[in-house]
Amino acid sequence: MIEWKTSDGLVPYDEAVTFMEARAAAIAAGEASECIWLLEHPPLYTAGTSAKPDDLTDPDRFPVYPSKRGGQYTYHGPGQRVVYVMLDVGKRGHDVRRFVQDLEAWVIAALAEFNVTGEIRCGRVGVWVQRPEKTRTASGGVAEDKVAAIGIRLRKWVSFHGISINVEPDLDHFSGIVPCGITDYGVTSLVDLGLPVTMADVDVALRRSFEQVFGEPA
Repeated sequence: MIEWKTSDGLVPYDEAVTFMEARAAAIAAGEASECIWLLEHPPLYTAGTSAKPDDLTDPDRFPVYPSKRGGQYTYHGPGQRVVYVMLDVGKRGHDVRRFVQDLEAWVIAALAEFNVTGEIRCGRVGVWVQRPEKTRTASGGVAEDKVAAIGIRLRKWVSFHGISINVEPDLDHFSGIVPCGITDYGVTSLVDLGLPVTMADVDVALRRSFEQVFGEPA
């Protein structure tokens, strides 16, 4: 059985990392069940293993935490649903690429509960939504904004870190970084898209769509 853990209030980042590392080790040792942790952080930036110093454009704005997850700079803060996934990837096929694709599919399925069409783009990590009402891109394409980010780490085939979905964060807080190193596209949220969605609504959608994507481990 997977333990679903939901925290009220804002969880300090260091506290979350300590919990994830301990739980991942316990799962790998067969001493604990898999866990999905739903939470919010106070405003902060994290630097993944591919983060470029120049992409931190306002280093004094919020605390910056080095992170051993994949990816570049990300923002976490109130109004953003962070989903930490401590899952046994070894029992789910030993396929990291497939696991990341499943995480993407999970986010897309949860967004579909609100009639939002999330999409994946080659070369751009995360989940995106088209914004035809916005100014078109320089290349003439339809404008797109990022609504969810994904970054994981594996240790002994157990994942930790995970997903962040923008429900109603202060989008200006993203301006202190180049999110995930991408400069040509914006960031949005479910509320920014005009949806009166709460954090509880997103949690229900995540739980409802999880099994249809992941099922049970072998």
